[in-house]
Amino acid sequence: MSRALFALLVAAAPATAAPNVVFICSDDQRADTVAALGNRHIRTPALDRMARDGFAFTNAYCMGSTQPAVCVPSRAMFLTGRSLFRVNDQLRDLPTWPETFRRAGYHTFGVGKWHNGPASFARSFDAGGPVFFGGMSDQNKVPVHPFDPSGAYPKTNLRTGSEYSTTMFGDAAVRFLTDYRGEKPFFLYLTFTSPHDPRTPPARAEKQYDPATLPLPRNFLPRHPFDNGELAVRDEKLLDRPLAEADLRRELAAYYAMISHVDSQVGRVYEALARRDVLRNTIVIFASDHGLALGSHGLLGKQNLYEHSMKAPLLMTGPGIPAGGRSAAFVYLFDLFPTVAEWCDVKPPAGVDGRSLLGVVAGRQAGVRESVFGAYRDVQRSVRTARWKLIRYPKIDRTQLFDLRADPDEMHDLSADAAHAATLREVLDRLRAEQRNYDDPLSRPPGK
Repeated sequence: MSRALFALLVAAAPATAAPNVVFICSDDQRADTVAALGNRHIRTPALDRMARDGFAFTNAYCMGSTQPAVCVPSRAMFLTGRSLFRVNDQLRDLPTWPETFRRAGYHTFGVGKWHNGPASFARSFDAGGPVFFGGMSDQNKVPVHPFDPSGAYPKTNLRTGSEYSTTMFGDAAVRFLTDYRGEKPFFLYLTFTSPHDPRTPPARAEKQYDPATLPLPRNFLPRHPFDNGELAVRDEKLLDRPLAEADLRRELAAYYAMISHVDSQVGRVYEALARRDVLRNTIVIFASDHGLALGSHGLLGKQNLYEHSMKAPLLMTGPGIPAGGRSAAFVYLFDLFPTVAEWCDVKPPAGVDGRSLLGVVAGRQAGVRESVFGAYRDVQRSVRTARWKLIRYPKIDRTQLFDLRADPDEMHDLSADAAHAATLREVLDRLRAEQRNYDDPLSRPPGK
């Protein structure tokens, strides 16, 4: 497809018929867990279809977190288009992505995990449910609320889901797509709790993967080489140290099975859209809120700034999207809001830090930024450029420097190598500039 034709299609779609929007989000899914993007050990046919028929960003990042529950600020960021230190977890006084589309004339429907408070959910959606106002739960007994038009969501309405969470949320999304007959374009927000631990796949999927056949991550270590400031967090206590390879393979088998089950629900959504004959005018986006270590660097969780924990899958299909498109441009998940807003001719609110990616998708731009900044609480900071990755641990005065061209798995720290002293100074300067750019509290003088 030519660039001119793509631009014409994107420009024409909102003028003739505003495109529908379907946003699907998994929980704790690494970027390297899509078969079509290089993982030959996992089965993800629906996500493979999205990669084949649409566009994949291979460097999509969560900026980080101010708390161990990384998914809370991550979702707050992509729901508002704001960066980490300019958003609050409950989205008080901050318009959300679905709320903005609701005000612009979309019928908004929310299903699944909403980790940012009932008040912001009530502002964002016309209808929806079941809704999980929490972070993690037994996948077979997730406490959920039915949609409450009053927005009160009292605990007296709370019930326990009677089926596996991914199936329950997928069922609700398919029912909506099957039954909706309104004249307004729709915005479906579907977010799963899987593959977040507890890593318990649905009964029929437990033996889908043989642990003995699954390789460990290339950067597997039995334990992290030093205290990174967050080794006592819950995620890191799920297995004993040193990590045993057999235990990790069992975790991977369960993790992959849960991702494959999420993938099956993505497939059901596509089938429902096809039955309604609305695929040609529907933007479908799949992402996760961040990645996960799961053995990489001797870690299990997402409370770190290595690539495996910061990056998430990001796939999109829709009117005008070139099939099989790929980009290694640096993007944040909070770029999605302004991207889809431009796509649908909806004006985003003031204060959005994200940048539209449509120029990248169309081939007009190579990227929208030159580096990626990361922050985790007050114990870790990072910056990545096209070649270099630096992680700074301010409380222990330790720095790591990786050459990602030669060492994409971040295994060889070059920070003490005299041959790279000038590079270290340069990347540290870039980190400090990014801290100031994003209002990082650690960039302020004491007492400010």
